[in-house]
Amino acid sequence: MSSDNVVDATRDTLSSYIMTTTRDRDLALVMTAMEVACKNIARAVRKAGIAGLFGLAGTRNKSGDVVKKLDLLSNLFVINALKKSGVCAVLVSEEEPEPLLMEGNEQGRFCVAFDPLDGSSNVDCNVSTGTIFSIFEKKTFQPPSAKDILRPGKEIVAAGYCMYGSATELVVTFRRGVERFCLDPSLGEFIHIGSSLRIPKNGKTVYSCNEGNYLKWDPVIQNAVDNFKKPKDKSKPYSLRYVGSMVSDVHRTILYGGIFMYPADKKSKNGKLRLLYEGFPMALLVEQAGGIASAGFFKGKVRRILDLVPDNIHDRCPVILGCARDVEPVLSKYDDQPKSKL
Repeated sequence: MSSDNVVDATRDTLSSYIMTTTRDRDLALVMTAMEVACKNIARAVRKAGIAGLFGLAGTRNKSGDVVKKLDLLSNLFVINALKKSGVCAVLVSEEEPEPLLMEGNEQGRFCVAFDPLDGSSNVDCNVSTGTIFSIFEKKTFQPPSAKDILRPGKEIVAAGYCMYGSATELVVTFRRGVERFCLDPSLGEFIHIGSSLRIPKNGKTVYSCNEGNYLKWDPVIQNAVDNFKKPKDKSKPYSLRYVGSMVSDVHRTILYGGIFMYPADKKSKNGKLRLLYEGFPMALLVEQAGGIASAGFFKGKVRRILDLVPDNIHDRCPVILGCARDVEPVLSKYDDQPKSKL
Protein backbone atom coordinates (compact mmCIF):
# COMPACT_ATOMS: atom_id res chain seq x y z
CA MET A 1 0.00 0.00 0.00
CA SER A 2 1.26 3.49 -0.76
CA SER A 3 3.03 5.17 2.16
CA ASP A 4 0.91 8.26 1.46
CA ASN A 5 -2.39 6.39 1.76
CA VAL A 6 -4.35 7.93 4.64
CA VAL A 7 -6.20 4.67 5.35
CA ASP A 8 -2.99 2.72 6.01
CA ALA A 9 -3.01 2.18 9.77
CA THR A 10 -0.08 -0.27 9.82
CA ARG A 11 2.83 2.11 9.29
CA ASP A 12 5.46 2.21 12.05
CA THR A 13 6.76 5.54 13.31
CA LEU A 14 10.24 5.69 14.83
CA SER A 15 8.86 5.62 18.39
CA SER A 16 6.48 2.72 17.78
CA TYR A 17 9.21 0.76 16.00
CA ILE A 18 11.62 1.17 18.93
CA MET A 19 9.05 0.17 21.52
CA THR A 20 7.96 -2.83 19.45
CA THR A 21 11.45 -4.14 18.71
CA THR A 22 13.52 -3.17 21.79
CA ARG A 23 10.85 -2.60 24.46
CA ASP A 24 13.32 -0.18 26.04
CA ARG A 25 11.51 2.93 27.31
CA ASP A 26 14.69 4.93 27.96
CA LEU A 27 16.07 4.13 24.52
CA ALA A 28 12.78 5.26 23.03
CA LEU A 29 13.08 8.54 24.95
CA VAL A 30 16.65 9.28 23.83
CA MET A 31 15.75 8.47 20.23
CA THR A 32 12.64 10.64 20.47
CA ALA A 33 14.90 13.47 21.64
CA MET A 34 17.19 12.94 18.65
CA GLU A 35 14.13 12.82 16.40
CA VAL A 36 12.90 16.20 17.70
CA ALA A 37 16.35 17.73 17.26
CA CYS A 38 16.63 16.42 13.71
CA LYS A 39 13.21 17.82 12.79
CA ASN A 40 14.29 21.23 14.07
CA ILE A 41 17.59 21.04 12.18
CA ALA A 42 15.82 19.95 8.98
CA ARG A 43 13.53 22.97 9.25
CA ALA A 44 16.45 25.33 9.90
CA VAL A 45 18.44 23.94 6.97
CA ARG A 46 15.51 24.37 4.58
CA LYS A 47 14.92 27.94 5.76
CA ALA A 48 18.58 28.92 6.13
CA GLY A 49 18.58 31.45 3.31
CA ILE A 50 15.30 33.06 4.36
CA ALA A 51 16.33 33.17 8.04
CA GLY A 52 19.80 34.57 7.34
CA LEU A 53 21.58 31.44 8.56
CA PHE A 54 24.07 31.16 5.71
CA GLY A 55 27.69 32.01 6.43
CA LEU A 56 30.22 31.75 9.23
CA ALA A 57 29.69 32.29 12.94
CA GLY A 58 33.18 33.76 13.32
CA THR A 59 34.55 31.02 15.59
CA ARG A 60 36.37 27.67 15.43
CA ASN A 61 35.50 24.47 17.28
CA LYS A 62 37.83 22.26 19.36
CA SER A 63 38.93 20.41 16.21
CA GLY A 64 39.96 23.65 14.51
CA ASP A 65 37.12 23.70 11.99
CA VAL A 66 35.52 26.98 11.04
CA VAL A 67 32.04 27.09 12.60
CA LYS A 68 28.94 28.01 10.59
CA LYS A 69 25.87 29.73 12.00
CA LEU A 70 23.88 26.55 11.42
CA ASP A 71 26.49 24.52 13.33
CA LEU A 72 25.78 26.52 16.48
CA LEU A 73 22.01 26.38 16.09
CA SER A 74 22.03 22.64 15.34
CA ASN A 75 24.24 22.03 18.36
CA LEU A 76 21.74 23.82 20.61
CA PHE A 77 18.83 21.84 19.17
CA VAL A 78 20.50 18.49 19.96
CA ILE A 79 21.81 19.47 23.41
CA ASN A 80 18.49 20.90 24.57
CA ALA A 81 16.50 17.91 23.31
CA LEU A 82 18.82 15.36 24.93
CA LYS A 83 18.97 17.25 28.23
CA LYS A 84 15.19 17.37 28.45
CA SER A 85 14.90 13.63 27.75
CA GLY A 86 16.07 12.89 31.29
CA VAL A 87 17.83 9.70 30.20
CA CYS A 88 21.33 10.99 29.36
CA ALA A 89 24.42 11.17 31.58
CA VAL A 90 27.13 12.48 29.22
CA LEU A 91 26.85 14.48 25.99
CA VAL A 92 29.77 14.94 23.59
CA SER A 93 29.43 17.33 20.67
CA GLU A 94 31.84 18.30 17.92
CA GLU A 95 31.03 21.92 18.80
CA GLU A 96 31.76 21.62 22.54
CA PRO A 97 35.37 21.54 23.84
CA GLU A 98 34.46 19.45 26.90
CA PRO A 99 31.81 16.81 27.61
CA LEU A 100 28.52 18.02 29.05
CA LEU A 101 27.78 16.15 32.29
CA MET A 102 24.17 15.86 33.39
CA GLU A 103 23.19 16.45 37.01
CA GLY A 104 20.20 15.80 39.23
CA ASN A 105 16.90 15.03 37.52
CA GLU A 106 18.47 15.47 34.06
CA GLN A 107 20.76 12.48 34.63
CA GLY A 108 20.06 9.09 33.03
CA ARG A 109 21.78 5.96 31.71
CA PHE A 110 22.94 6.95 28.22
CA CYS A 111 26.05 8.70 26.90
CA VAL A 112 25.56 10.32 23.50
CA ALA A 113 28.20 11.64 21.09
CA PHE A 114 27.11 13.63 18.05
CA ASP A 115 28.13 15.80 15.14
CA PRO A 116 25.15 18.19 14.99
CA LEU A 117 25.62 19.18 11.34
CA ASP A 118 28.09 17.14 9.33
CA GLY A 119 29.02 18.73 6.01
CA SER A 120 27.91 22.19 7.12
CA SER A 121 30.43 23.78 4.76
CA ASN A 122 28.07 22.63 1.98
CA VAL A 123 24.96 24.35 3.35
CA ASP A 124 25.45 27.62 1.48
CA CYS A 125 25.55 25.79 -1.86
CA ASN A 126 22.52 23.59 -1.03
CA VAL A 127 24.33 20.23 -0.81
CA SER A 128 23.07 17.49 1.53
CA THR A 129 24.15 17.64 5.16
CA GLY A 130 23.38 15.48 8.17
CA THR A 131 23.50 14.74 11.89
CA ILE A 132 25.54 11.74 13.12
CA PHE A 133 25.28 10.16 16.59
CA SER A 134 26.36 7.21 18.71
CA ILE A 135 24.79 6.06 21.97
CA PHE A 136 26.57 4.21 24.78
CA GLU A 137 25.02 2.89 27.99
CA LYS A 138 26.67 4.10 31.20
CA LYS A 139 28.29 1.19 33.02
CA THR A 140 28.88 2.61 36.51
CA PHE A 141 26.81 4.23 39.24
CA GLN A 142 29.45 6.90 39.77
CA PRO A 143 28.82 10.57 38.85
CA PRO A 144 29.06 11.10 35.07
CA SER A 145 32.49 11.74 33.59
CA ALA A 146 34.26 11.60 30.23
CA LYS A 147 35.41 8.05 31.08
CA ASP A 148 31.82 6.86 30.64
CA ILE A 149 32.04 7.47 26.89
CA LEU A 150 35.76 6.91 26.20
CA ARG A 151 35.14 3.29 25.28
CA PRO A 152 35.52 1.08 22.20
CA GLY A 153 32.90 1.42 19.49
CA LYS A 154 31.92 -2.23 19.85
CA GLU A 155 30.10 -1.21 23.07
CA ILE A 156 27.71 1.19 21.30
CA VAL A 157 24.05 0.26 21.83
CA ALA A 158 22.64 2.39 19.00
CA ALA A 159 23.92 4.70 16.28
CA GLY A 160 22.64 6.51 13.26
CA TYR A 161 22.51 9.57 11.07
CA CYS A 162 19.84 11.90 9.77
CA MET A 163 20.39 13.23 6.25
CA TYR A 164 18.91 16.52 5.10
CA GLY A 165 18.59 16.30 1.34
CA SER A 166 15.74 16.03 -1.15
CA ALA A 167 14.07 14.13 1.72
CA THR A 168 14.91 13.97 5.41
CA GLU A 169 15.96 10.41 6.20
CA LEU A 170 16.98 8.79 9.46
CA VAL A 171 19.12 5.65 9.21
CA VAL A 172 19.69 3.87 12.52
CA THR A 173 20.87 0.62 14.04
CA PHE A 174 20.05 -0.93 17.41
CA ARG A 175 22.59 -3.71 16.73
CA ARG A 176 19.98 -5.83 14.99
CA GLY A 177 20.36 -4.63 11.41
CA VAL A 178 19.98 -1.20 9.83
CA GLU A 179 16.59 0.51 9.63
CA ARG A 180 15.53 3.40 7.40
CA PHE A 181 12.96 6.07 8.26
CA CYS A 182 11.74 9.03 6.21
CA LEU A 183 10.19 12.21 7.60
CA ASP A 184 6.61 12.64 6.41
CA PRO A 185 6.07 16.43 6.54
CA SER A 186 2.30 16.03 6.56
CA LEU A 187 2.43 13.94 9.74
CA GLY A 188 5.57 15.38 11.28
CA GLU A 189 6.74 11.82 11.95
CA PHE A 190 9.58 9.61 10.78
CA ILE A 191 7.97 6.66 8.99
CA HIS A 192 9.67 3.27 8.71
CA ILE A 193 10.42 2.68 5.02
CA GLY A 194 13.14 0.04 4.98
CA SER A 195 14.10 -2.91 7.16
CA SER A 196 17.46 -4.66 7.53
CA LEU A 197 19.35 -2.68 4.88
CA ARG A 198 22.28 -4.56 3.35
CA ILE A 199 25.18 -3.20 1.34
CA PRO A 200 25.06 -4.89 -2.08
CA LYS A 201 27.84 -7.49 -2.36
CA ASN A 202 28.28 -6.71 -6.03
CA GLY A 203 26.89 -3.22 -6.14
CA LYS A 204 28.01 -0.20 -8.12
CA THR A 205 31.72 0.10 -8.86
CA VAL A 206 32.21 3.42 -7.11
CA TYR A 207 35.07 4.78 -5.01
CA SER A 208 34.69 7.86 -2.84
CA CYS A 209 37.57 9.90 -1.47
CA ASN A 210 39.17 13.34 -1.56
CA GLU A 211 41.74 12.76 -4.29
CA GLY A 212 43.23 16.17 -3.61
CA ASN A 213 45.11 14.43 -0.77
CA TYR A 214 46.63 11.80 -3.09
CA LEU A 215 50.26 12.93 -2.69
CA LYS A 216 49.94 12.78 1.13
CA TRP A 217 48.67 9.18 1.26
CA ASP A 218 50.77 6.08 1.89
CA PRO A 219 51.64 3.90 -1.16
CA VAL A 220 48.92 1.34 -0.39
CA ILE A 221 46.11 3.89 -0.61
CA GLN A 222 47.69 5.49 -3.69
CA ASN A 223 47.94 2.10 -5.41
CA ALA A 224 44.38 1.22 -4.44
CA VAL A 225 43.02 4.42 -6.00
CA ASP A 226 45.19 3.91 -9.08
CA ASN A 227 43.72 0.43 -9.47
CA PHE A 228 40.15 1.74 -9.12
CA LYS A 229 40.84 4.15 -11.98
CA LYS A 230 42.82 1.72 -14.12
CA PRO A 231 42.20 -1.89 -12.98
CA LYS A 232 45.09 -4.28 -13.53
CA ASP A 233 42.67 -6.95 -14.76
CA LYS A 234 41.55 -4.60 -17.57
CA SER A 235 38.00 -4.48 -16.21
CA LYS A 236 35.85 -1.36 -16.36
CA PRO A 237 37.26 1.51 -14.27
CA TYR A 238 35.41 2.58 -11.13
CA SER A 239 33.53 5.87 -11.04
CA LEU A 240 34.54 8.58 -8.56
CA ARG A 241 31.69 9.94 -6.42
CA TYR A 242 32.65 12.33 -3.62
CA VAL A 243 30.23 14.82 -2.04
CA GLY A 244 32.43 15.95 0.84
CA SER A 245 29.63 15.35 3.34
CA MET A 246 30.27 12.06 5.17
CA VAL A 247 26.57 11.41 5.68
CA SER A 248 25.88 11.67 1.94
CA ASP A 249 28.88 9.59 0.90
CA VAL A 250 28.24 6.81 3.43
CA HIS A 251 24.49 6.80 2.70
CA ARG A 252 25.21 6.20 -0.98
CA THR A 253 27.73 3.49 -0.10
CA ILE A 254 25.22 1.62 2.09
CA LEU A 255 22.51 1.78 -0.55
CA TYR A 256 24.54 1.21 -3.72
CA GLY A 257 27.84 -0.40 -2.65
CA GLY A 258 31.39 0.64 -3.36
CA ILE A 259 34.00 2.06 -0.99
CA PHE A 260 34.41 5.29 1.00
CA MET A 261 37.85 6.32 2.23
CA TYR A 262 39.23 9.12 4.36
CA PRO A 263 42.62 7.60 5.22
CA ALA A 264 45.45 8.95 7.32
CA ASP A 265 48.01 11.02 5.45
CA LYS A 266 51.30 12.85 6.00
CA LYS A 267 49.50 15.90 7.39
CA SER A 268 46.82 14.12 9.45
CA LYS A 269 48.60 10.98 10.67
CA ASN A 270 45.68 10.02 12.93
CA GLY A 271 43.14 10.68 10.21
CA LYS A 272 40.74 13.60 10.03
CA LEU A 273 37.33 12.20 10.97
CA ARG A 274 36.40 12.19 14.64
CA LEU A 275 36.16 8.77 16.24
CA LEU A 276 33.27 9.07 18.72
CA TYR A 277 30.75 10.85 16.53
CA GLU A 278 31.84 10.06 12.97
CA GLY A 279 34.02 6.94 12.82
CA PHE A 280 32.19 4.81 15.40
CA PRO A 281 28.56 5.36 14.32
CA MET A 282 29.30 4.99 10.60
CA ALA A 283 31.42 1.89 11.23
CA LEU A 284 28.65 0.23 13.24
CA LEU A 285 26.05 1.03 10.59
CA VAL A 286 28.24 -0.35 7.80
CA GLU A 287 29.06 -3.54 9.70
CA GLN A 288 25.41 -4.05 10.62
CA ALA A 289 24.64 -3.68 6.90
CA GLY A 290 27.10 -6.46 6.06
CA GLY A 291 30.08 -4.30 5.10
CA ILE A 292 33.57 -3.72 6.48
CA ALA A 293 34.77 -0.67 8.42
CA SER A 294 38.51 -0.37 8.99
CA ALA A 295 40.99 2.30 10.05
CA GLY A 296 43.51 0.81 7.64
CA PHE A 297 47.11 0.65 8.84
CA PHE A 298 46.83 2.63 12.07
CA LYS A 299 49.13 2.68 15.10
CA GLY A 300 51.21 -0.28 13.94
CA LYS A 301 48.67 -2.60 12.37
CA VAL A 302 45.46 -2.86 10.37
CA ARG A 303 42.66 -2.12 12.80
CA ARG A 304 38.88 -2.46 12.89
CA ILE A 305 37.37 0.93 13.72
CA LEU A 306 35.02 -0.45 16.38
CA ASP A 307 37.97 -1.92 18.30
CA LEU A 308 39.64 1.47 18.76
CA VAL A 309 39.55 3.12 22.19
CA PRO A 310 39.58 6.95 22.30
CA ASP A 311 41.79 8.78 24.78
CA ASN A 312 40.06 12.10 24.20
CA ILE A 313 36.49 12.95 23.21
CA HIS A 314 37.69 14.60 20.00
CA ASP A 315 40.16 11.90 18.92
CA ARG A 316 40.37 11.23 15.19
CA CYS A 317 40.73 8.08 13.12
CA PRO A 318 41.28 7.04 9.49
CA VAL A 319 38.25 5.52 7.76
CA ILE A 320 38.00 2.88 5.02
CA LEU A 321 34.54 1.36 4.72
CA GLY A 322 32.17 -0.24 2.24
CA CYS A 323 31.43 -3.61 0.69
CA ALA A 324 33.86 -6.52 1.19
CA ARG A 325 34.54 -6.72 -2.57
CA ASP A 326 36.23 -3.32 -2.51
CA VAL A 327 37.55 -2.96 1.05
CA GLU A 328 39.28 -6.34 1.47
CA PRO A 329 41.69 -5.88 -1.50
CA VAL A 330 42.80 -2.52 -0.08
CA LEU A 331 43.46 -3.92 3.39
CA SER A 332 45.20 -7.02 2.04
CA LYS A 333 47.85 -4.82 0.41
CA TYR A 334 49.12 -3.93 3.89
CA ASP A 335 50.22 -7.55 4.37
CA ASP A 336 53.31 -6.77 2.32
CA GLN A 337 53.89 -3.44 4.06
CA PRO A 338 54.53 -4.02 7.78
CA LYS A 339 55.40 -0.39 8.49
CA SER A 340 53.51 2.75 7.62
CA LYS A 341 55.25 5.04 5.15
CA LEU A 342 53.58 8.21 6.49
